Amino acid sequence: MFEENAVCKMLQIKYPIFQGGMAWLGTAELAAAVSNAGGLGIIGAGHMPPDVLRAEIQKLKAATKKPFGVNIMLMSPFVKEVMQVVVDERVPVVTTGAGNPGEYIPALKEIGCKVIPVVASVALAKRLVRTGVDAVIAEGMESGGHIGEITTMALVPQIVDAVDVPVIAAGGIADARGVAAAFALGAEAVQMGTRFVVSQECIAHENYKNLVLKARDRSTVITGRTTGHPARVLQNRLTRHYLERESQGAPADELEKLGLGTLRLAAREGDVDNGSVMIGQISGMMEQVKPVAEIIQEIVRGIAPVIEAIQQDCR
Repeated sequence: MFEENAVCKMLQIKYPIFQGGMAWLGTAELAAAVSNAGGLGIIGAGHMPPDVLRAEIQKLKAATKKPFGVNIMLMSPFVKEVMQVVVDERVPVVTTGAGNPGEYIPALKEIGCKVIPVVASVALAKRLVRTGVDAVIAEGMESGGHIGEITTMALVPQIVDAVDVPVIAAGGIADARGVAAAFALGAEAVQMGTRFVVSQECIAHENYKNLVLKARDRSTVITGRTTGHPARVLQNRLTRHYLERESQGAPADELEKLGLGTLRLAAREGDVDNGSVMIGQISGMMEQVKPVAEIIQEIVRGIAPVIEAIQQDCR
């Protein structure tokens, strides 16, 4: 079905479906399941120390022979060491966030690694394409975690028109309808995070998954607008306190401390009252936990019927 898809051909994957590189959740277990099911599994390096990332990559290599990626947050205090681990381990794909990967591209290209940054604006996409990246992930503000200010529907076609590399659409995509819509906007692939959080292979705490399953269309809020680091999360005790202090004009350093370590608290320890439950607006559509392979096959099988229905309506 996707034999001529530009992203599938470039990365040697069966389906143009990326798993989001989610810190604390994008582990070797989840990434291996996505890659083995035909997509691109991605380890979320977050603030992992280099030795922890190396162990995670080696665990992933033992679990799949398919292509995979590592998502690197360029604001990580370990970014240089982590990049060296990626080079040493000859990781085939690197996605990046929160910065410009330009200084690392020569070393990554030397090992044949494909570099694909996450972008939230046309200007950033154009600037990073000039550094030699292989594709870009256009991520709309519907997504979970740290976000930009433009919606997926508005962002993707503008970036598609502005750059000459493949565009992967992200933000608010969780089923065949979302994938078909992304293709209609000119994207060559999609990236999904929220949909894979409620998969059997995701190690998110049961409390985290259950809160996502209970979410509705307006269950998420955006914290951190005044700090310059806005993030989409599910409402809970932490967000109510955070937003109250933010509305009172609390300084950025106080707000940053409020969020420190809270993602791990929710994702790994299960404290979804005082932890940060990062998730996208599409969480309102999540109804049950399923195996990764079933999720991907359900989406892939549904794309053609969606397109056929559109064509029928347009006759």
